[in-house]
Amino acid sequence: MPVPQIDFGPTSQLAARDFVGPMLFSLAASVATYVMYVFFYGRTHIGAGVHRTFLLGGPAITTLFVAIQYSLPLSLGLLGALSFVRFRTPVKDPAEIGFLLLLIASSIGAATYSYGLVLLLYGVAAAALLIQQITSGRWPWRGARDIVITLHTDDYGAVEPQVLSFLHERLHGLRQESLSSMRDHVSLQYRFRRPTRGELWGEFNRELNQAIAPVRAEVFVG
Repeated sequence: MPVPQIDFGPTSQLAARDFVGPMLFSLAASVATYVMYVFFYGRTHIGAGVHRTFLLGGPAITTLFVAIQYSLPLSLGLLGALSFVRFRTPVKDPAEIGFLLLLIASSIGAATYSYGLVLLLYGVAAAALLIQQITSGRWPWRGARDIVITLHTDDYGAVEPQVLSFLHERLHGLRQESLSSMRDHVSLQYRFRRPTRGELWGEFNRELNQAIAPVRAEVFVG
């Protein structure tokens, strides 16, 4: 029985078995990247949610590289076209870039049939993340939570001491993770073990705004 062919244009023919294998491997790698993101990162950080693109992004990147490697004019034209693409969603934590690079590397590896190299990459990545979790003491199941305080940029300098004093008083094991500024707002991200008075976040929000009145703050607890 002849092997079905997938038409990639007049200059190339690709056997279906040569395409399905990389796609299935890329999908499996995308699922592995998604699981690693959620386990090592998603439960203890507040990022931009890039993991939502993993399951579709991996096979899509693999298809892209499988297609262009059989056509030099197509690859050059695609390179020029992609130079105009811009993503406006900000990356809130540099760690997310690492997961994106892992996804891209695995997708290219699947497209070039470098399965062993990709498996080695994931083994090294998993080991590195485990070492990072052990040395930093940030196991996802330890119950650490995150809180983000958002203030207007013009008000932040005036109320910063009051905000920090309030947070240290109301949250055990408080540790600052990041400070980001975008347009006219400043966002402070902290990690804590537990609140001092139970999880009454409505009361927490009200008392924080009373402490820094007339300034208003937005509170997000993850």
